[in-house]
Amino acid sequence: MTSIVLITGASRGIGAATALLAARHGWDVAVNYSSNEAAAQTVVQAVQALGRRAIAVQADVADEAQVLAMFARVDQELGRITALVNNAGVVDRAQRLQDMDMARWRRMFDINVLGSFLCAREAVRRMSSTNGGAGGSIVNVSSRAACLGSANQYVDYAASKAAIDTMTLGLSQEVAAQGIRVNGVRPGLIETDIHASGGQPDRVQRLSAGVPLGRGGTAEEIAQAIYWLMSDLSSYCTGSFIDAGGGR
Repeated sequence: MTSIVLITGASRGIGAATALLAARHGWDVAVNYSSNEAAAQTVVQAVQALGRRAIAVQADVADEAQVLAMFARVDQELGRITALVNNAGVVDRAQRLQDMDMARWRRMFDINVLGSFLCAREAVRRMSSTNGGAGGSIVNVSSRAACLGSANQYVDYAASKAAIDTMTLGLSQEVAAQGIRVNGVRPGLIETDIHASGGQPDRVQRLSAGVPLGRGGTAEEIAQAIYWLMSDLSSYCTGSFIDAGGGR
C-alpha cells in the first residue's frame, strides 16, 4: 500500500524538511500552504525529483470549508492519507500578555489550535478502522514553549501549543483501538523564518547560549523526529512526545 502524508504548513521550514524526508523514504506527499504557492510548488518539485507523487494544496487551516476542500482534493488526487502532520502555526511579536489584544489571540488559537483540531478530525474520519480505513498516524508539532511558558514574549503561543499537547494525549486514547497513533514533537529554538514573522529574525542566535547544546536546531533535525513518529518505526508509541530542544 502506498504511504501518503498530508503536511500542513509545508511550504517552508520544518514542514518542507519533513516533506522531503518522507519522500526519501518512499512516501507521497500533499504539501499544504496558506499563501506562498511558489514556495509550495518548489517543495512539490523537489519531492517529484525524488520519484514520489506530490501536490500543493492551498488551505487556511483555520477555515473549515477550506480544510474540507483540501482533504477532498487529496482523496481524489493522491488517495486516502496514511499520516497527517499538523505543522501549520503562527507566532506574533514579543509582547506581555497585558498588552495583547483579542484579535491576536483569535488568530493564534484559530490557526494553532482549531486548525489542528479540524485537520485531525478529518484525518481520523479517513484512517479509522471503524470507517473502513487502514489506520495511520497523526503527528502534532507542538513546542517546548508549551512547557516553558514563554513569559514576556509569547504566552499566548505557548498556551496554544499546550492545548495541542492535551489534544494529543486525549485523541491518542480515543483512537488507539481504531488503528490510529497520535504523537507530538516539541521543537525548541529552531533556525526557521518563523522567528522573522514574529519580528525577531535573530532570536535563535540571541538565545542559543542558553541552550545546553549551545546552538539552535535545524528544520532537518526536527523532521527526523516527526518522521520517526509518523512511520512504523514508532509502532508502539502513541500519546508520546519527543522534546527536541537541545536540552532546553
